[in-house]
Amino acid sequence: MIVRRPAAERGHSDLGWLNSWHTFSFSDYHDPAHMGFRSLRVINDDRVAAGMGFGTHPHRDMEIVSYVVSGQLAHKDSMGNGSTIVRGDVQYMSAGTGVLHSEFNPSQAEGVHFLQIWILPAERGAAPRYGQKNFSDDEKRNRLRLAVSNDGRDGSIAIRQDASIYAGLIDLGSSVSHTLAPGRHGWLQIVSGAAQLNGQRLDEGDGAAISAETALEIRAISPAEILLFDLN
Repeated sequence: MIVRRPAAERGHSDLGWLNSWHTFSFSDYHDPAHMGFRSLRVINDDRVAAGMGFGTHPHRDMEIVSYVVSGQLAHKDSMGNGSTIVRGDVQYMSAGTGVLHSEFNPSQAEGVHFLQIWILPAERGAAPRYGQKNFSDDEKRNRLRLAVSNDGRDGSIAIRQDASIYAGLIDLGSSVSHTLAPGRHGWLQIVSGAAQLNGQRLDEGDGAAISAETALEIRAISPAEILLFDLN
């Protein structure tokens, strides 16, 4: 079963400096029908204006993944980490017992576009931790590149949940495939472009919840950037 989550039906907030679309309930947007999917709790499609950002704020007991589509995002946290991430970078912060962090667009000329993803941890009250890796466009071209997993396999970032995130860039007419093990579920997010998931069309910003399916084929009907979540 594949259930489409249309882009236009997502929650939306526009603060001027921040234009954000919420796949699931977040902040002032609350929809009891869209509180998350399995352990996937948040997908925020954020665009932050030049020179603007999120001031220091707290998190706890959440696995937070940032995926940069374009531009730059500067990060600082109470663990002592500080870095600027760019396209291809995947950043991970396990909030655990509690962490403070800020995110800021250091460019004075261009905006930053990134997806912020929250995944519920398998354990609460763990020590906070941080990770960051770059996955080049070449690594993702017409394949699913594992970026996040529960065990850090294949050079991915290890998180505290039985969840995997694959990133892909699919050329027009090309396709990628993935097999979900029995009992597992998937979520496909179209970052840009358009693709068919097992024949069902999904456009930019659309998502799809996948259950009781085993073989997945994702075929680009325009050049597409995607994130595929494999969830327990």
